[in-house]
Amino acid sequence: MRGSFLAALLGLLGSFCVAEGTSQISLDTNETLFAVLTAINTCGYDQSLDISDAMRSNIRAEVQKNLQASEEAQGTATTLCDFYQTHRGRDAAHDLSQYVSLALYLQDPPHFLPRVKEDELPPDAAAIVGFAAILERFYDKAGLHAIWERHRNNYAALTERYHDALAKMVFDTEIYLKLASAGYLGHTFTIHLDFMGDPNQVNARSYGPDYYVVVFPSPDAASGSPLKMDQIRHTYLHYLMDPLAEKHFSSIKRLEPLLQSVKRAPIEENFKSDISLLVTECMVRAIEIRTTGGKQTAEAMRTQAVDEAVRQGYILTRTFYDGLAAFEKDPSGIRNAYSGFLDKVDVKREEKAASEVQFAAAATPELLQLSGMKERQVLVTAEKRLAAGDAKGAQELAQQALDKKIGDQGRALFILAQVAVSRKDMAGARDNFQKAIEAAKDPKVLGWSHVYLGRILDLKEEREAALNEYRAALSTGADLPEIKAAAQRGLEQPYEPPSKPQ
Repeated sequence: MRGSFLAALLGLLGSFCVAEGTSQISLDTNETLFAVLTAINTCGYDQSLDISDAMRSNIRAEVQKNLQASEEAQGTATTLCDFYQTHRGRDAAHDLSQYVSLALYLQDPPHFLPRVKEDELPPDAAAIVGFAAILERFYDKAGLHAIWERHRNNYAALTERYHDALAKMVFDTEIYLKLASAGYLGHTFTIHLDFMGDPNQVNARSYGPDYYVVVFPSPDAASGSPLKMDQIRHTYLHYLMDPLAEKHFSSIKRLEPLLQSVKRAPIEENFKSDISLLVTECMVRAIEIRTTGGKQTAEAMRTQAVDEAVRQGYILTRTFYDGLAAFEKDPSGIRNAYSGFLDKVDVKREEKAASEVQFAAAATPELLQLSGMKERQVLVTAEKRLAAGDAKGAQELAQQALDKKIGDQGRALFILAQVAVSRKDMAGARDNFQKAIEAAKDPKVLGWSHVYLGRILDLKEEREAALNEYRAALSTGADLPEIKAAAQRGLEQPYEPPSKPQ
């Protein structure tokens, strides 16, 4: 068994692509990313140009040569750069990050159309989506495709340069976690390499089941030194561990009281409001600490790293770190062992330990950004919690979506209204249903909000106002049979709550 497991993993060193169903791990370059980043370089994005690979300066010079040869090209550049300058963020790292986010959501040249509806874009990409429409003309007039084709071999050499180091990282990670195949059905993990960004930066994102790491080379990387392997491995561990957390939702929910223990910690707010995110980050950090540096790394250094993680607010890191020592001696892989890690967490003991922690003043920023569809899962989870009777959990997640403008704001307000109904807070329910109607675009949310408002007004014996709500429900949600039926019942007779069983 062990021989076949190792043989399967060794195949990675040949192609750096492993699949389970439609899952895929790949190392790649991308013309859309190249075009977006080359465009912002043209418009003044110069961060760390002096330490970038020479290809970045070469490509910038070729673009300038094309622009100088054509007044029409110069005009498209002016329009593009006006947009870029008026949408600058707080710093160069933020600017790079949001344009990477946009590039990952655009289709191939020459049109650069968004892959999804505009309101489904990640917030940072949605703020600059107008750049894509201008980019199409700039791409044509500045001759970006010809420049891309001229340097395809350079980009191919770039991926080849890092092939072995990345393959070894995947191999070593799978060996440690005892995974016969790294990946899950429908999940992808892609590392994009490009010359046109700041080599000090790494951008990592999770868009639902799709994980991306975007890395920019520096000259010293050409000698064969690792390419931001710690950051890539961190994202890769999330790619492997996030689905396990989703699978064990009920077991993780048991640990929710621990969120109170990290309210004073300097970690990002996401970790203070979502126990699944906190658990996964603690597990990822525990694995990193146990596997960094090999056997020669002194235990004292690892213990110090664990203490630092706990002081930042990742309070389960020590528990998982200790559990991994036993896991290393057990033949079971992480998929089978994962539930055991959760079952062994003693909430009361962890709360007591956390109460004695003197939290650090600041925490290291989390690399992986949960963008796009991943963030919108907040509302899906809120609905699941409401259906399971967890009104408090549903309220917290819906409020988080509102505060951070995640997903459909009308849908978040609708969930808050339903929470109010479950608590018999008719005033709060009425207020949030009305707000949901003003904010929502989803016919289902609109229709049911009107129906519920009609029922509330019937209970208050405001029949005429209730009839208006039922009629509005028919006009906004008439294509949905369940809403149509509920609205018609409301028009026929005033709403009465179901009688309680005797």
